[in-house]
Parts: sequence; structure tokens; C-alpha cells
Amino acid sequence: MRISANQRTQNENRIRAAIDRLLRGEIPPGGGCDIKTLAAEAGVDRTAFYGSRPYAHLRAEFEHRLEQLQSNGDTPDPKTARIARLKAEIDKLKERLNQAHSTIEELTDFRGQALARLAAQHEEILRLRAAADPNTTVTRLPTTRQKIIGPC
Repeated sequence: MRISANQRTQNENRIRAAIDRLLRGEIPPGGGCDIKTLAAEAGVDRTAFYGSRPYAHLRAEFEHRLEQLQSNGDTPDPKTARIARLKAEIDKLKERLNQAHSTIEELTDFRGQALARLAAQHEEILRLRAAADPNTTVTRLPTTRQKIIGPC
């Protein structure tokens, strides 16, 4: 069905008004800043925006203006802005998690090395005690701890 020039002009005006509303952030509930919502807001069939259809140039204009806003850091759709913010937060949290895993690995390696050194030092002490000459004047300390009486 063909539409008259007057109807086409009215449709284009409604589409342009809907474009302006969407790009100002006046997103209807359940909608987004996209062609589907634009067509619904303007009361035009969505397929008219694709290919060589009568309103394809308006779709291109809408997408171009939307890209300009996004490149300037503005996001008319609060849902899209929230999604972008949450994705950035997820990326930061993933980086922190990777750093935490790296730190845990380093500390686990350090703990293993420290335990190995302590075990080697203990073995060396036991070896030196066993090799000590019983006729030396070295006094052996008691192996049990005695109570120390003092100001502490």
C-alpha cells in the first residue's frame, strides 16, 4: 500500500520526534535506545527502516547521532549505561581476583620454601648435636621449658 506524500511527511516528523525523545533519554519502560523502540514510539513498521525502505535514511541518522553521543561519553539509555558500568566493574573485579590468585600462589611457594629451610636447619642442628664430643665443656640445656620468673 502506497502512502501519500503528506502521510510520509507526518511519519517522518513523528520518527524525528521519537528520535529526539530517545536520544534525550526518554526511554519507555521495557524499551531501549534502538530501532525497535524507535519504530514503536513513532508508530511505524520496523521493517520500513531497513534496506531501501522509505525511512532507511532516518535509521542511519538515528544510528549516527547515537554513535556521536556514545563517543562523547553520553548514553541516552540508562539501562545501557548501567550495563556498561557493570561490565567495567566486572573487569576490575576479575583483575583483582587474578592478582589475589597470583599473590596466593607466591605466598604458598614462599611458605613451602620456608618450611623446607626450617626442616633443613632442624636436621643440621640434630646432626651437629649428635656429632658433638661428649668430653667437651659445652653444657647441654634442658629440653623441657622451665618457668622463668621475672618482671615480664
